[in-house]
Amino acid sequence: MKLTSQERVNRAFNREEHDRVPRHESFWVDTIHNWTQEGLVGGEEGARQKLESDLMKINVFHWSSPYPGRRDIIAEDDLTVTYIDEWGGKVRYFKNRQTTPEHVGWECDSVDVWRSKIKPAILNEGVNIDIDYSLDLFRKARDAGKWCYVCGGEAFEILRRLLGDVESLMAMVEEPDWICEIAEVTTDAALKNFEALYDAGAQADGMWMFGDMAFNHSTMCSPALYKELIWPSHKKMCDWAHAHGMKFIYHTDGDVNGVLDLYVEAGFDCLQPLECKANMDIRKLVPIYGKDLLFFGNVNVMKMIDNDLEQIEEEVKQKMAAGKSVGGYIYHSDHSVPPQVTWKTYQRIIEMVNQYGNY
Repeated sequence: MKLTSQERVNRAFNREEHDRVPRHESFWVDTIHNWTQEGLVGGEEGARQKLESDLMKINVFHWSSPYPGRRDIIAEDDLTVTYIDEWGGKVRYFKNRQTTPEHVGWECDSVDVWRSKIKPAILNEGVNIDIDYSLDLFRKARDAGKWCYVCGGEAFEILRRLLGDVESLMAMVEEPDWICEIAEVTTDAALKNFEALYDAGAQADGMWMFGDMAFNHSTMCSPALYKELIWPSHKKMCDWAHAHGMKFIYHTDGDVNGVLDLYVEAGFDCLQPLECKANMDIRKLVPIYGKDLLFFGNVNVMKMIDNDLEQIEEEVKQKMAAGKSVGGYIYHSDHSVPPQVTWKTYQRIIEMVNQYGNY
């Protein structure tokens, strides 16, 4: 019997029998632009429909920030635009291609600025999530049988956006109470918004939170500092999700092998996207953590960019086999599909997912 997406994903989380590996995908903006020129119909959503994605987001990505929606342009040229963003940071972006921004400066550069200006702004913002929009998406997801989720940024990512990498990491050592306060305030603000959405009737299946806390060889801070300063806010989010009948998915780039036990202790249900170039490999992780963590991703985009179908097929085949061995796996690339991958190649990848993803 063919399952609905909601049934399929729930069964994967519970390690119960299901018909095929659930699937979802993320794409760079430039990738979708290229694919549209190559025959893709329907843009990003059209690509996910072709894949038969099982997951559906029901809210505009939520950030706990002092100035929601802020984008005050302060400089512009033919190639770039520089503006003050919703965290008070000055950032420079390229206009015509998707890249990570160049960070020029930050308003929140001291405890005094945090407590006198930034913290009150976050606390006074209240609920700013678009409830009507989310309710409409929730109803569409339920009508389509999708496994639906709420999503947003967690404390570690917001910390870096407020203070920048250097200041935030230094403050973890020199001013840990400040870091704990930022984590607590921003986490509570996010949960207030998700609580309002839940109470309005959008009772999602999962919470998917994003925060990049690692480089290609280790976490940005030690496991001990993570446990002391950020982990309590992660556990609070997990506890809230579980109390509301949701699974907790955590997105982080980089090598997080050193904190996987802490993720399990906090109550994480799922880890995504599992970057191969950062030493994340579900073939090694499943035997150790496969009963505690559902793995979501780990199909190497570096194997995709040459459009070598033989190489890609071996990658899909091996990762599918590893994930299926414990019945707890969701297909996804190990980051987002880059623009070097052609639409023709990705259609073949979908065929491979169909071929190797059945139970």
